Amino acid sequence: MTVKVLIPTPLQKFTSGEASVECDAENINALVEALEANFSGIKARLCDENGKLRRFLNFYVNEEDIRFLENQDTELSDGDEISIVPAVAGG
Repeated sequence: MTVKVLIPTPLQKFTSGEASVECDAENINALVEALEANFSGIKARLCDENGKLRRFLNFYVNEEDIRFLENQDTELSDGDEISIVPAVAGG
């Protein structure tokens, strides 16, 4: 199934400046692997050394935070839109 991934500006250097890309993936784990297969080096920016998504990145599937779904096991459907959003901090 093909999904659309919105890439944040800091990660667009891996996607040749593309703000959105399409990938085939059945869940978030598979999406990360598909992104790495197509855009070498991006996985290290998305995941820690244990393969867990980095805490300062938020993933949304059709505007729903995956932390309130099944995290990295969140299932994807054809046509879903996944947003990768860096966390904002400050005061």
